[in-house]
Amino acid sequence: MMKSGTVAVIGRANAGKSTLVNVLVGEKVAIVSPKPQTTRDRILGILNTEGAQIVFADTPGIYKSKTALSDRMMRTAESSAKDVDVILFVHDGHKGVSDEDVSLMRHYRSFGIPMLIAYTKTDIMPAENIPADAKKLFEEGIDCDVVPVSARRGRNIGKLRDAIVELLPEGEPLFPDNVLSDKSEKFMIAEIMREKILLQYDKEIPHGVAVLVNTFRKREEGNIYDVDLDIICEKANHKAIIIGKQGSALKETLSRARKSMESFLGSKVFLTAYVKVKDDWRDKANLLKEYGYDEGNLQ
Repeated sequence: MMKSGTVAVIGRANAGKSTLVNVLVGEKVAIVSPKPQTTRDRILGILNTEGAQIVFADTPGIYKSKTALSDRMMRTAESSAKDVDVILFVHDGHKGVSDEDVSLMRHYRSFGIPMLIAYTKTDIMPAENIPADAKKLFEEGIDCDVVPVSARRGRNIGKLRDAIVELLPEGEPLFPDNVLSDKSEKFMIAEIMREKILLQYDKEIPHGVAVLVNTFRKREEGNIYDVDLDIICEKANHKAIIIGKQGSALKETLSRARKSMESFLGSKVFLTAYVKVKDDWRDKANLLKEYGYDEGNLQ
């Protein structure tokens, strides 16, 4: 009998959850940037191995909420961890272990669901810190396995995968074996655009951006997609920064996005985009719904 089940990937903002999920699945199913709040939705990434199917639920990073959008993101992370077979708590190892970290782990441990700790970013920290932190967690009563990993270097990924499979229940696959994610290509095109904005711009601007895909269509002849989208920002001066002098910043961002879209789709992409201002959209329920961030879509 094979093993099959769902794994909630939980942790603080910027702990490396999406990078880890992409490495575990072996394909890009979630966008990645060094900025907190990169992941806004719960995204499923599906790994099929011999004798097991693991369905990873990548969730928004845990941080102090400041807008209606981030309120919803925090509720998504919390609810995602309550109806799964395993909780994979991703902890940024190079930041050490604080009392707040221990408290957060205890909170998720209290759900009564088998839990593992992926202790990440071991490639950028002293190796001697790892056993000291593992000892601290044990002394604090965090009674679950701690697996030190480096997603960037691929270190201990196989060991983590095996530890997850060990905790999964026996059962039939939840998805066909050719499915990598529950998200559509159109969703991923919007996320790729948002990823490039996160990487290109500083400070608050990328966090106040939404991407609305108006057209996502494959031409009848030729391996070509037409993509037309709106980049929504919160303030007029943000629009000016996104566009840049004589449109230079936007042109560069769109060029990078188009190349990533072509790689993702395996097709040529004709991309057009318009930058629009919607004041404080992250706090307006009607706009959150229009841009795909209503409660139903985030669950």
